[in-house]
Amino acid sequence: MGRLNDKVAIITGAASGQGAVEARLFAKEGAKVVATDINEEALQTIIEEIKTAGGQAIAIKHNVVIEEEWKNVMSQAIEAFGKIDILVNNAGVAPSTPLEHTSLDEWRKVMDINMTSVFLGTKLVVPEMRKAGGGSIINISSMAGLVGTGAANAYPASKGAVRIFTKSSAVEFSRENIRVNSVHPGVIETPMTKDVLANDEWSAGLKAATLIPRWGKAEDVAYGVLYLASDESSFVTGSELIIDGGYTAH
Repeated sequence: MGRLNDKVAIITGAASGQGAVEARLFAKEGAKVVATDINEEALQTIIEEIKTAGGQAIAIKHNVVIEEEWKNVMSQAIEAFGKIDILVNNAGVAPSTPLEHTSLDEWRKVMDINMTSVFLGTKLVVPEMRKAGGGSIINISSMAGLVGTGAANAYPASKGAVRIFTKSSAVEFSRENIRVNSVHPGVIETPMTKDVLANDEWSAGLKAATLIPRWGKAEDVAYGVLYLASDESSFVTGSELIIDGGYTAH
């Protein structure tokens, strides 16, 4: 308890899956949480759960590909809590469309949600973190951003871009006490992966290559994100935290 006391954290995609678990965990550890998502109704449910448990949080409806909406998030966070210490770029989509059947519109949509949103969030949060004396940005990538997983579509392309953007940002902002790290989950049981897990051929291949014989849980990722958000990781930047059950070990 108290690992994030007095810190203000923005978490995107916080209405379900990993983002919802991260929001609850951050609030439990003392953070003031700014939870954002395009699903306003589900997001409000998460906020009520946090407040009922004694935490502090606000909900903001947020399309992560629109710069003006990012500006609104920053403004509301400052108005509510006075500063921003942490940004978790968690929002994302995971299409399973094969490359040859991926339309240009779908490609652009995935790249926008998974990568352009990370650019926008980073661009707009850095000035606020600078004012606060530093901060921690955590970008959710994927094991598919590290190795080939057999799906050559916009998803691995976007997650690979998140990985190198993270490293470049870490270098650029290192002298301002702003740390930037990426997290690379394997197959995690969330609403976003239900199609993958429902595909017997894909899921069998993924499970066979995973050293720990189970699918990951959102909590497995959330605790890694918590570490990177906390002062416990004060000497960690530009790194890749892999939480994949050993998939990329071979």
